[in-house]
Amino acid sequence: MLPLYMCIVRSIYEHSMNPTITLPTQKTDDRLPIAGLLALAMTGFICIMTETLPAGLLPEIGAGLHISPALAGQMVTAYAIGSLSAAIPLTLATQRWRRKRVLLLAIIGFMVFNSITAFSTHYGVTLVARYGAGAAAGLAWALLAGYARRMVTRAQQGRALAIAMVGTPIALSLGVPAGTWLGASVGWRLAFWIMSGLTVLLIAWVLAKVPDFPGAAHDERLPFRHVLHMPGVRSVLGVVMAWMLAHNVLYTYIVPFVTPAGLAGQADRILLLFGIAALAGIWLTSRTVDHALRRSVLLSLAIFAVVAAAFAIGSASPAIIMIGVTIWGLTFGGAATLLQTALADAAGDGADVALSMNVVAWNSAIAGGGILGGALLDTWGAASFPWAVMGLVAVGFLIAWQARPHGFRPGHRLGHGS
Repeated sequence: MLPLYMCIVRSIYEHSMNPTITLPTQKTDDRLPIAGLLALAMTGFICIMTETLPAGLLPEIGAGLHISPALAGQMVTAYAIGSLSAAIPLTLATQRWRRKRVLLLAIIGFMVFNSITAFSTHYGVTLVARYGAGAAAGLAWALLAGYARRMVTRAQQGRALAIAMVGTPIALSLGVPAGTWLGASVGWRLAFWIMSGLTVLLIAWVLAKVPDFPGAAHDERLPFRHVLHMPGVRSVLGVVMAWMLAHNVLYTYIVPFVTPAGLAGQADRILLLFGIAALAGIWLTSRTVDHALRRSVLLSLAIFAVVAAAFAIGSASPAIIMIGVTIWGLTFGGAATLLQTALADAAGDGADVALSMNVVAWNSAIAGGGILGGALLDTWGAASFPWAVMGLVAVGFLIAWQARPHGFRPGHRLGHGS
């Protein structure tokens, strides 16, 4: 995975040396701050790893805290609630702070709360620590995309965001397997200590390689309601909800879905295949996000719908499942880059506030996917998932299609104004 990761980053960097379209009035700088952008990618990696780590350790955590695995699973719930409830308030409260201070605050939050989780012997304290880690994640996710965009010229913002987001699919494909392996090898507490140690290294990395930027001046602070009603913002958030809800219905219940094809015992390999394809999707997105953002979003949604139709017809075929998962991963890999770029462009100076809304929408879709998928599974079985996915993706496609004037505009994004 690491060589592939570096190849993709290098390819994104090399492509930035030869941008597809260069506007004469746009000041360009051929060098991307790779080290700083990778520090942001590492921040996203730690966010996802911290979120998914307990999922592979539920029996061990339950035994260590003398609780049931079901109660141990609420550590994931507490983390999600922290992200949902804290992203917007913390982003609004820190608008005037210097950006590097806010980034370090979020990262230090991971170090503190993961350490408390590793040390705690009391279930209540553990849940509070997980809530705190989720709050740190909510702040980090609201900050990362805007931070990456400020580190480069406007012509490079799409490619910079692609690099900053590359840690997410790696963590998604490796999070649960790595947590399971660490728990079996060194114990669940040491696994959380290892996460804290990685966070200490990340703090040093950020201090050395990530530039600082001022926060918003008092007269530049934009209220939540104003940003929400900016043209295009609600359209992009609507696509986020529809697309991610469809994705999480299928992703959350991947094991029961692939069981009819005889692949239940290979779920970890299927998720790894999905993660590798998602990395390739980020690479593809880095080449299209600036000059064909609208087309990329519409094409990704359309292909996902076709994959869902194939799943509906051939859910018992291992070949269709494996090929479909690969194509699905390709369409999903660039989703964060495409949607956050569109949202930040629509929000302008209110990008950080809009991206905090994106955190809430994204995490709500994760929770909603679990709830909707569970209801579908209990009522009609896993065979109903592809039909639900097609319906949700169709809604997302229609919202994106109608958002041509604002949100998902045609042509090169540099031609749409600042």
